[in-house]
Amino acid sequence: MALIHFLNVKQGDCSIIQHNSERITVIDVCNAKEDSKQNRLTESVTASLAKLDGIMTKAAGSGNFNQKNYPVNPVIYIKDFGIGQVFRFVLTHPDMDHMDGLKVFWNTFSPTNFWDTENTCSKDGDFEAGSPYNQEDWDFYKELRSRQGPVDRTRLTLFSGDHGKYWNQNEDGSSGADGLYILAPNRDLVEEANECDEFNDCSYAILYRTNAGTGRFKILFGGDSHDATWEHILQAHKADVTDVDLLVAPHHGRKSDRCYDFLDVLRPKMTFFGNAASEHLAYGAWSSRKLSYITNNQAGSMVVYPDSRYSSLDLYVTNETFARSRTENTFYSETTKGWYVMEIANGRT
Repeated sequence: MALIHFLNVKQGDCSIIQHNSERITVIDVCNAKEDSKQNRLTESVTASLAKLDGIMTKAAGSGNFNQKNYPVNPVIYIKDFGIGQVFRFVLTHPDMDHMDGLKVFWNTFSPTNFWDTENTCSKDGDFEAGSPYNQEDWDFYKELRSRQGPVDRTRLTLFSGDHGKYWNQNEDGSSGADGLYILAPNRDLVEEANECDEFNDCSYAILYRTNAGTGRFKILFGGDSHDATWEHILQAHKADVTDVDLLVAPHHGRKSDRCYDFLDVLRPKMTFFGNAASEHLAYGAWSSRKLSYITNNQAGSMVVYPDSRYSSLDLYVTNETFARSRTENTFYSETTKGWYVMEIANGRT
């Protein structure tokens, strides 16, 4: 059974794929803390307040469900789905909002494989008083990057079009396995990022095809990819990204002074936005193209479930109030630990 999660983790990213193989992929992490009795209590109180806040703002006629004020802790969230170990952790690029709590996460779930990029980013001296991030996470990442971290883990630095066992190749070399296809970066993007000390365009962009290699549905994780990345993707992988079912918006959906013409090719049936101030989100790029989107601030965490026959791609959210605002036919699912909202897509023929 495959499940895809897009977590409500402040203004950062954390996505989880539970593959049919029972392997677990986590893409980025933010707001990760130790699983303690106090943190469990805090998480429970936070969930209750989030629901109450959603009800209050909805009753007041506001479209702001305020879920960004009630982020989840990925460590607790993942454990609550019965996951004890992570098979692969993908750090899309070396920004702290994608590795916040990395050391705790790593020590808790002991990833077997670590996907990194060949970046030369340095953040030493960036952690002054008042920083929302911890120096120890950056120091731990440097150990992993230099291969001086846990020696029983495999660090992979992959590039556009790479193939390999378990992520997109079966034992016999055929396409499939966990259905992860690397669209970016290529070597030129990484080299340019290192030269100009701007690392968004060395970010991983990954296409996940559900049902392994048959590609029944296409889900695209955009990382923090910027214009140069999308120029490469449309040149090298245009057929793969045409008419995707779900897009996890690049750079959390922020405007970022960038071009969004790639949406004319992707034409996503649904896009997930992260948390940011509304004036910083690129609503207009989607609205002008009549493309649908949902934000963490509305939905809380979002869970996508390709049903057992792969005939539909269904969306569940943790914010019951938002679910009820979208459909009268919502219900709670123990499988997804969320409330049904809608069918994103029908099965492909």
